[in-house]
Amino acid sequence: MPAAMAQINDPKIAFAYLRPACVLLTREPTVTNVEMLGTLLRDVNDATLQQLQEYVLFPLRFVLKVPGLKKDSLVQAVSDAMTYVLENTCVRSWQTLHDLFSEICLCLCSPSDPGKPADTSEELKASVLRCLDALLHAAYGDIVFKLFEPMMLPGLGAAISLLLNLGEKEKSRDIQSASLKCLQALTLQCDCSHDHVILTSEERRIIGSTMASFLPGITTATARTITGDLRQGHVVTGRAIKVWSRTVGLVMEDTQLQTSEPSETPSADLGRIGQLVVRRTQDWMKSTSGKLAVLLKKIISCTAAHRHWRVRLEMVELADHLLARCSRSLGDCVGPLLEALVGAVNDEEPRVKERCESALREVSKRNQITDGSGAHTLTDILSENLHSLATSLPRLMRTSDDQKKLFVLNVFLGYLKVLGPLVSMVLNSAAHLERISKALMQVLELDVMDVRIMEERSYIAAIETSSGPGSHESHAAHAQRKHFLYFTDDKIHFKLMEICRTLGYYGNIYLLTDHFLDLYRQSSAYRKQAAMVLNEIIRGAAVIGVATENGDSAGEHPAPPTQEDLKAAVVSVIEEYTSFNNWHLITVSEETDGDQQDQQLLSPSTLLSISNSRTNTNPLRVVPSSVRSLSSTSSTSTIHQLNSNIWQLCIQLEGIAYFAQALGRDFRPLLMSSLYPVLEKAGEETLLVSQTALGSMWDISHSCGYACLKELINENSDYLLNDISLNLQRLSLHPQAPRVLAVMLTHSDLSLLPLVKDMVQDVLMALDLSYDHTAALFCSVLHAVMKALVRWFPSTCSRTDETHKQTCSDLKDFNIRQFLLDYRKQKELAEGIGIEEDDTEDLEVPPPTECEDAVDVNGPDVKAELPSHLSITKDVMERCIHLLSDPSLRLRLKVLDVLELCVCVLKESENELLPMAHRCWPALLQRLTADDPLAVLRAFRVLCTLGDTCGDFLRRRVSKEVLPKLSSSLARQAPISAKAGPVYTHTLAYKLQLAVLQGLGSLCQRLDLGEEDLDAVCEACLPYLSCRQPIKLQEACRSVFRHLIQVDPDTFWFTLNELHCPSSFVPPHPDLQPVQLSGFGRPRDEYSDNVLKLLREEFGSGAETNNLPPS
Repeated sequence: MPAAMAQINDPKIAFAYLRPACVLLTREPTVTNVEMLGTLLRDVNDATLQQLQEYVLFPLRFVLKVPGLKKDSLVQAVSDAMTYVLENTCVRSWQTLHDLFSEICLCLCSPSDPGKPADTSEELKASVLRCLDALLHAAYGDIVFKLFEPMMLPGLGAAISLLLNLGEKEKSRDIQSASLKCLQALTLQCDCSHDHVILTSEERRIIGSTMASFLPGITTATARTITGDLRQGHVVTGRAIKVWSRTVGLVMEDTQLQTSEPSETPSADLGRIGQLVVRRTQDWMKSTSGKLAVLLKKIISCTAAHRHWRVRLEMVELADHLLARCSRSLGDCVGPLLEALVGAVNDEEPRVKERCESALREVSKRNQITDGSGAHTLTDILSENLHSLATSLPRLMRTSDDQKKLFVLNVFLGYLKVLGPLVSMVLNSAAHLERISKALMQVLELDVMDVRIMEERSYIAAIETSSGPGSHESHAAHAQRKHFLYFTDDKIHFKLMEICRTLGYYGNIYLLTDHFLDLYRQSSAYRKQAAMVLNEIIRGAAVIGVATENGDSAGEHPAPPTQEDLKAAVVSVIEEYTSFNNWHLITVSEETDGDQQDQQLLSPSTLLSISNSRTNTNPLRVVPSSVRSLSSTSSTSTIHQLNSNIWQLCIQLEGIAYFAQALGRDFRPLLMSSLYPVLEKAGEETLLVSQTALGSMWDISHSCGYACLKELINENSDYLLNDISLNLQRLSLHPQAPRVLAVMLTHSDLSLLPLVKDMVQDVLMALDLSYDHTAALFCSVLHAVMKALVRWFPSTCSRTDETHKQTCSDLKDFNIRQFLLDYRKQKELAEGIGIEEDDTEDLEVPPPTECEDAVDVNGPDVKAELPSHLSITKDVMERCIHLLSDPSLRLRLKVLDVLELCVCVLKESENELLPMAHRCWPALLQRLTADDPLAVLRAFRVLCTLGDTCGDFLRRRVSKEVLPKLSSSLARQAPISAKAGPVYTHTLAYKLQLAVLQGLGSLCQRLDLGEEDLDAVCEACLPYLSCRQPIKLQEACRSVFRHLIQVDPDTFWFTLNELHCPSSFVPPHPDLQPVQLSGFGRPRDEYSDNVLKLLREEFGSGAETNNLPPS
C-alpha cells in the first residue's frame, strides 16, 4: 500500500490485507516474514487493529513457541512487532495477559537456569523489556489485578526476580533502567506520561498484600543497586531509589496496616503456594520496620552526598513519600528519613533545596494536624536525632572523608533550621546544650604546630605601607587561613560557622554566651574554639550571615534580641577577651643565652610587673604581649603554646570586629574600652597578630561609620592619648603604651600633631629617666614619630636634583668655542689683565635661592619660634646623639634610623640642621670608622642623607676623616672580592663593599669634593671595574664613575681612556697636535668591558669616533 494512503479502518479489508502475511509467517518463521508483517501492521488504524489483536498476535506467539533454539534477531523482530501491537491496543482477556506475560518473561530467561537472565544480546533484552512494559500498560480494567492473586505468586516472583537481576547485574545502563521501570509498572506505580489505572484503597491493599511477599527481595536487591558502582550513572540509581520507595510505601502504608484486619489463613487449595503468602501483622510490621531501617541508613549514607543532584532529589522524594504514607508503620525509619530531609535543606542545587523545604513544611503540617501532640512528637524526634548526631559528630569528623563530613554538618544544620524557634527550647535541656557545645569544641580544634606562624615578624615601619585606601582589600586577600586538626576543606569550616550563627539566630543569646564563656574560662584547651563559637553566635543573633529566607519547619522566624540585649552580650564577651589573663599572652620564643642581654635592651622584657608574676595561674604563661619573661619557667614555652596564644589573640581580635559589625554605630561607645587593646595588638611583633589587628581596625571603622583608619583614630584620639599618657607613667604595668602611640602615628595625619606634641615630650622625659631599660622600646616610638613627620612634612628642596640638572644643562650647552674664550679670560685674569672689571662683577650679590629662608633685614634680630614639628625633631635628635654610643648594637642601629629621619625633617631649616649636624658628627664618625659593619652600613646611609642637605658644611670633615678610611677599606677588600667565589656575596664584607660603592658616588657629587679627594676615590674604585669582581660590585662601581663624571667629565674621560682607549683621536684641525693616550693600543683586559660601557653611556659617540671629546 502506498505510504501516502490513509490507514485501513475496515476490519474485513484489514483482515484480508494481513492474512497472507500471518499465514506465511506461521509456515515460514523467518526474520523477513516477521518484519513484513510488522510493516503491514502500521497500515491498519488502532481501532481496527484492536479487533484483530488476537489474530495478529497468534503467528507472533507461535514463532516464540516453536521448539528449538531461535536466533536473537528473530526473537527481537517478533518482540518489536508485538510491542507495536500492545502499544496501540488494549489487552482485555486475562488469559491473553497471562500467556503473553509468561511468554515474554521466558524470552529473558536462561533455558538452563530460568531464575537468571539469558545470555543474549543487549538489543534483544532491551526489545523484550520494551514489550513487557507495553504489555503491563496495555492491561485493561480489572484483569491486571488477577496478577496479584495468591495463585500467581510463583510466576510473579519469577518475573520480579528476573527484573531485579537485570537491574542489578546487567552492564548496560539502558537495560538496567528499563528493567527497573518494568518492575515499577508491575506494581502499578509507573510514573511515565501514559494513562494509568487509578487505584482504590482496596486495590492498593490487595497489591500491597501480595507484594509483601517480595518486599525483602525487592528492597535488598534495589539497595545493592543504589549503593553499587558509581559508574552505573545517576539514571539507574535514581530509578532504583524510586522502586525502593514506591514498593515500601505500597506494602507498609499506614492506612492499609491500621484500618484492615489481619489477613485470614491462606486457603488449603493453594497447597505449597500458601507458604509464600505473608500476613501483615503488628509483629511483622515491627520486624520489617527494623530491617528496612538498616537498609535505609545504608542507602542514605551512600546517596545523601551523591555528586549528581537528581539522585539527591530522588532521596528527598523518597523521604517525603515514606513520611507521608508510612510514618507510623515505619517507626524505626522516621529518624533516618528526617535526617535525609534535613541534610538536603542546605543543598547547593536550588531544585533539591526547594523540594526539601516544601517536604519539611508538609511534614510539620501533618504532625500538627494529626493530633495535639503531633508537633511535640516531631520536636522530640528532631531533638533526639540532634543529640545523637552531636554525640557522634567528633567521631565522624575524625574518621570520614570530606564529602561525608560536609553531609553530616548539613544534617546538623538542617535539624537546627527545621526546629527553628524551638531550638531555644531544646537548648534549655542541659544535656543537649552540653553535648552540642562539647561537639563543637572538639570539631573546631586548631592545628597549632606550624612553626612559621611564630617565626613571622612585623614592624611598625612595614605596617605603614598598609594604611592606604586599598589596604583593607589587600588585608582581606592575604588573611591567614586557619588550619584545623580534623578537616582541611574550607567548605567544612564555613558550614561549622553557619551552624554557630544559626544557634545564635534561634537560641537564647544570654544562655549561649554564658555557657560558652564558662567553657572559655574552664579550660585553655577549649578557649580558641569557644571564642570562635561566641563570635559567630553574636553575628547570628544580629542576623549576619544567616540564610533567613529558608524559614523553619513552622514557617516562623524568631524575634531577634533587642539592641540592648545584644550590646550586653557583646560587653560581657569583650570584657573577658581583653582581660589581662586572656589578652596579654606570650607570642614569641626565648632568645639564646648569648643574645639575651642585647635582646632585653631591644624589647620591654625588663618591664614586667612583679606583682603579676606570682598570682598568674594560666598554664599558657600570661605576660605582657611580646614580652620575654626573665623567670626560668618561661623557657618551657613550646611552639604549640606560642602558636596557640597567637591564634587565640587573632580569634579574639576577629571577634571584636564581628561585634562592631553586629552593633553598627551603637558600637561607638564601646570604642573607649576596645579600641586601645586593638591598637595595642596592631603594634605586635608577631605578623599574624598585627595583620589581624589591622584588619579588625578596618572592620571597626567601617561598622562605626568612619571612612578610614585615619578618621577612626582622629575621632577617638582624645581618650586614646589620655590612656597612653597615664600608662606611660606606669610603664612597668603597661609596656605596650609606646606601641599604641606608634600605631596611632602610623595611621593618622597632621591634625594629630598638636595632641601628640605633649605626648612626645612625655616619651622623651621617660626616656631620659630610664634610658638604660627603655631605650630600645622608646626608640621604636621615636622612629614612628619621625616617620609620621616625614610623611606629614615632605621635603620641598633637593639640592642634589638642582645640581644634577645644572650639570646636565652645562654638558648639553657645551661648545668648544666658548670653552676656549673662557680659558683665555681666566689666563688674562691670572696675569692681572682686566682684574678691575672682574672685582666689580664679584661685588654683585646673587639673589637668594628658593631653599634659603627669607629674612627681613629691616626687622629686629629676634629668633622666630620654631614650628612644632621642627621643635620635636630637634628634641628627638638630641636624644639620638646621646644614644649613638650605646653598647647595644641593635639600639645603635635603631638610633641611626631615627637620626636619618630627623635629618630629612630638618633639611627645610638649614639654620637648625647645621648646628645639630655639628653636634652629632663625632658620634657618627665613630660609627663610620670604628664600629660593627652593620652599624657602618647604617651610618653611611645617614652620612649620605646629611650630604644631600648640608654638603658644603661637611665637605672638609668628610674629606679628612671619612674618605681616607673608606678608600683604604675599598682598596684593601678589592683583591679579596676579585678572587672570592659565589658564597662571598652572602658575607657582611661584601654587603659593606656594595653599600659604600652604591653611596660613594652620590656623596662625592653632593659634597662637591676637590680634585685630590676625587682622585683618591677614583683610585680606590678602579679595581672594581674588573670583570673578575662580583656583578653587583661592578654595577655599583660604574654608578660611582657616573657621578664622578657629572662632577668633572674631562678628568674622568681622560682617566678611563688611560685605562683602555678604544681608538686613536684625530685633532679637528691640522694646526692642533695629535693626542696620544697610554690606553690606546692595549689589548682587551679585565677592565675593557666596563670602561667601554662607561665611555659609551656617558660620552656617547665620542667613545667610538676619532674626534676629540669635549675637554
